[in-house]
Amino acid sequence: MTRITLAQATAIVEASFAKGRELGLNPLATVVVDAGGHDIAVQRQDGASILRPQIARAKASGALGLGVSSRKIGEIAAERPTFVATLGAIAPLGALPAAGGLIVVDAEGFPLGAVGVTGDTSDNDELCAAAGIAAAGLTVQA
Repeated sequence: MTRITLAQATAIVEASFAKGRELGLNPLATVVVDAGGHDIAVQRQDGASILRPQIARAKASGALGLGVSSRKIGEIAAERPTFVATLGAIAPLGALPAAGGLIVVDAEGFPLGAVGVTGDTSDNDELCAAAGIAAAGLTVQA
């Protein structure tokens, strides 16, 4: 497989929202981007604040741009705050240093795209992103 299809992206969104409902989370937004950082699917649940899609996109595109999860970007921010703070100027779609952005990889470990989820705690956002990726039959970068 060389890309995430629209059908897979839709399945990711639906499963991430289902996981959020199962856990009783706040309304979520989920963004799925391809390997070039372009949107495949963007959805915001009823009641999610209007900035949620942009936050989810920044989690996904930041992860993809740096090659690590957005959780890891948060860890990097603690060690190298100036480095992460400057990413906003060079990352056109953002790079948010909080869990919820995961890279999707193929069987060889090459990135196919990324998923960003936001709306609840960052840990819960990440759980929902992982659930969506698994439901679509895809793999999260280790």
